[in-house]
Amino acid sequence: MKQGQSSVPTRIERDTMGELAVPTEAYYGVQTARAIENFPISSLRMPRSVIRAMGMIKRAAATVNHSLGLLDKKPAEAIKRAATEVVDGRLDGEFPVDIFQTGSGTSTNMNANEVISNRATELLGGARGSKLVHPNDHVNLGQSSNDVIPTAIHIAASEMMQHQLLPALSRLHRALKNKAKEFDTIVKIGRTHLQDATPVRLGQEFGGYARQIELGIQRVKQAQAALGEVALGGTAVGTGLNCHPKFSAKVMSIISKETGCSFKEAKNHFEAQSAQDSLVEASGQLRIVAVSLMKIANDIRWLGSGPRCGLGEINLPETQPGSSIMPGKVNPVIAESVTMVCAQVIGNDVTVTVGGQAANFELIVMMPVMAYNLLQSIELLATASNNFSVKCIEGIKANEERCKSLIEESLAMCTALAPEIGYEAAAKLAKDAYKSGKTVRQVAKEEKVLSEKRLAELLDPWRMTESGGPVGSAGG
Repeated sequence: MKQGQSSVPTRIERDTMGELAVPTEAYYGVQTARAIENFPISSLRMPRSVIRAMGMIKRAAATVNHSLGLLDKKPAEAIKRAATEVVDGRLDGEFPVDIFQTGSGTSTNMNANEVISNRATELLGGARGSKLVHPNDHVNLGQSSNDVIPTAIHIAASEMMQHQLLPALSRLHRALKNKAKEFDTIVKIGRTHLQDATPVRLGQEFGGYARQIELGIQRVKQAQAALGEVALGGTAVGTGLNCHPKFSAKVMSIISKETGCSFKEAKNHFEAQSAQDSLVEASGQLRIVAVSLMKIANDIRWLGSGPRCGLGEINLPETQPGSSIMPGKVNPVIAESVTMVCAQVIGNDVTVTVGGQAANFELIVMMPVMAYNLLQSIELLATASNNFSVKCIEGIKANEERCKSLIEESLAMCTALAPEIGYEAAAKLAKDAYKSGKTVRQVAKEEKVLSEKRLAELLDPWRMTESGGPVGSAGG
């Protein structure tokens, strides 16, 4: 055998461009083989969730086309059985096309058509490649890559949000809310500009984090709503050529029931196929969730810093040794992993945004890479949020004594005195306390700026964590 020749047995298939060898055992066909040759770009492949969605579309399409009298029962049933195997992941190895391919995703659509066609042909007793069930005429009936691919991406993203991301964010929200309640009696120093500020309760800080995630859940639901309109039914350019007018509504009704998500035919197919503002919107909402998680994870790292020479106001669960050279060191590795996920999601959003600009006339031509990045963001946010809950947030303990000691040392305690003694006098107290190494309370007593009873009232840290009290400048 000559160098470079493959030992894999092949069959010869023909398309409109001519003949090409295809591996004998492959369910994919000639157009997929051409795509493999044309796009040897990366190791990235279409996400499983999109392949699953493609199977769902082809299965529902066969059901609907048969009900509309457009497809005979035998090929329809065979297509449905083959498509179910795609949905279930039994044919995942038959989808080898690179993400960096034709911008409409035509190669992936034909990959699905050929795999389902050949498997359906086999189920009817025919040979792979014989096209007893035809990839275009039967499997792709009433469809175009230009409406199938964006529809599959919408389905995949919405389903992943519903069954992976929203449950993960809900668990994280509960964990943070529970900690907010658990830590509500613990008063600590607040910080602005990384400098001491007036006291807050540790529970109030965690309540803020919980609210961020609660709003994140709302944003994901808004993203799902944006993804609810789908392009299916517009075929090549949005006119619906070669598609039954009832096809899209019937297919999406089936898929809505199967996924538990709500999908409907786009109000305007020219918008739905010539642009993907909905994907850009969804990615933008995920970016906001990532920004929220980044803030929370970084705060957790700071609050747990130490254990002796940092803030040390909370104790994080110990998950693994932190250093290969410093014995006994334990690092906030779970929070760090979350920040890296957030960075990836923010970067993914840039790619989706640039992809959204690649909308020329009647077609957007960066669909595969938009799909890859959007779906990776959903998956990463879901897994990182769940891991953050389980291995970090739920196990956090408060270091109450550390919180108390830092409050009394803070120069920002003078803020509570400003409404009664004035801003300038309060500022002088803080400077005197700093120079002398004493606390604001000690200096205020020594200088007798107020009665000891009134000082005790105004310098009560708990009182400072609630609204009300004397009115005056509250700092900045």
